[in-house]
Amino acid sequence: MAYDSKTANRVKRMEGQLRGILRMMEEGQNCKDVITQLSAVRSAVDRTIGVIVSENLLDCVTTAEGNAEKMNSAIQEAMDLVVKSR
Repeated sequence: MAYDSKTANRVKRMEGQLRGILRMMEEGQNCKDVITQLSAVRSAVDRTIGVIVSENLLDCVTTAEGNAEKMNSAIQEAMDLVVKSR
């Protein structure tokens, strides 16, 4: 599967947030602020997982070309990925 630049940018943004969190921790900032930022990263990860799974599912269903078994398999695999990510 090819990942578009928007997805890569999401991950880069999360990477920057994590670096910021580490800096906050090193500076001894308030735990509430650190937790707030960690929660934001967790939400960003969850949204990115959703984007990747939905794009992959769309691609798999499109390439199934009417093959019901192939489509069902793609849908099941997508659902397994979503459940696994929780």
